[in-house]
Amino acid sequence: MAFESLSDRLSKAIRNISGQGKLTEKNMNDMLKEVRMSLLEADVNYDVVKKFVADVKEKALGQEVMESLNPSQMVVKIVHDEIQTLLGEEDAQIHFKKQGMTTIMMVGLQGTGKTTASAKIAKYCNEKLKKRVLLVACDVVRPAAIEQLQTLGKEINVEVFSLGPEVNAVETARKALDYAKDRQKDLVIFDTAGRLHIDEALMQELSDMKSFVQPDEILLTVDAMTGQDIVTVAKDFNEQLAITGLVVTKLDGDARGGGLLSVRSITQVPVLFVSNGEKVDDLEAFHPDRMADRILGMGDVMTLVEQAQERLDMDVQEKTARRMQEGIFTFNDMLDQFGQVKKMGSIQNMMKMVPGLNKLARNMDTDVVDNEMKRSEAIIQSMTPYERDHPEVLKASRKNRIAKGSGVKVADVNKLIKQLEQMQSMTRMMSSGRMPNMSALQNMQRGGGLPGGSKHAGSKKMKKKRKKKKR
Repeated sequence: MAFESLSDRLSKAIRNISGQGKLTEKNMNDMLKEVRMSLLEADVNYDVVKKFVADVKEKALGQEVMESLNPSQMVVKIVHDEIQTLLGEEDAQIHFKKQGMTTIMMVGLQGTGKTTASAKIAKYCNEKLKKRVLLVACDVVRPAAIEQLQTLGKEINVEVFSLGPEVNAVETARKALDYAKDRQKDLVIFDTAGRLHIDEALMQELSDMKSFVQPDEILLTVDAMTGQDIVTVAKDFNEQLAITGLVVTKLDGDARGGGLLSVRSITQVPVLFVSNGEKVDDLEAFHPDRMADRILGMGDVMTLVEQAQERLDMDVQEKTARRMQEGIFTFNDMLDQFGQVKKMGSIQNMMKMVPGLNKLARNMDTDVVDNEMKRSEAIIQSMTPYERDHPEVLKASRKNRIAKGSGVKVADVNKLIKQLEQMQSMTRMMSSGRMPNMSALQNMQRGGGLPGGSKHAGSKKMKKKRKKKKR
């Protein structure tokens, strides 16, 4: 994930100054040296880093901070605010016309995820903003580009206009505009051709398209994995086309993130969206303040709440909540919750958005968690409807049948039954008005009731084993 290394180093630098009783120029310089190195290693542009450090130092050593009751907290706020300034002080949005049809021209190099980003934005505008959207396949150069957009259009339930690869892009755009007007579309998104690199042919084609379409927005798709090349590409496209916004893709990859921190301040072009996965749902409106929180390891609860509201089946959640209030929790409820978790995507990414859980999320083996969830689902699905609702009937013969049916060991079935019993115990506690304490949660972890939990974790047996290993 982008910014992980940067986040760790910045957090360490700030912790060091937080441990100081008094803010001085020396300990400030020590912190800023670490911050400077962190940003440079994250591939942030040198001039951007230089100005950033100078601005933080000027504000941190100001009289107001020096006299503050908690100078270290003030420094954290200054660093946070300066990162936000780099990313953009305000949220940038698509500017829709008050009347008539809005047009967006998607541009970018091949391999940046431009076509997929076009579909993601179409889905976002259709579902969240309630716009009637038309996708237009104007990439007649790349083989299968039209087919890719048509497939994505079916997946997101958005109409795709195409005249095939034999018709040039401008003619396709002309017919598409007439088609969209006749059908009273609110938004038309043109997926244009890309190249492996910037050349005259590409820019001429895009300039011709721009002249004809007169788009309200020109959004450039850039790949977070390319580091400072984002800045170079954005500058070149901006000089020739006057782009209005950026869509940063592959933010979930092993990227240092420096390009994202540099591009806004150098080009003055705002980031509108970031994509953190390959699925059509993996698109977020870009919020500079929230991204600054993530970079400083403060989580992003607002985005997590929004994603939950959008993706979860609230009827299922309300039903489960009512049953838990009554002290009821069965294997059917557990199966429902597994389905809800999967809708939210990666458990790891969810945990990263919760303050204080960032490091825990990084140490989590997602494959182990995913496999454990799949195994648990298989076990429950091998039960009869009666067994799911009445786990007390699960004796040896039934357990053997369920284990064979799900391809697991009887021990795995027993483990899942134990997890359910622990959840039931917690549910009964909550229904009686009591909240489970930390020891209850620890016991649940020892019983394997939490993802990745082990039956023997924290037990005397395991403690002895660990002592032997140390010797």
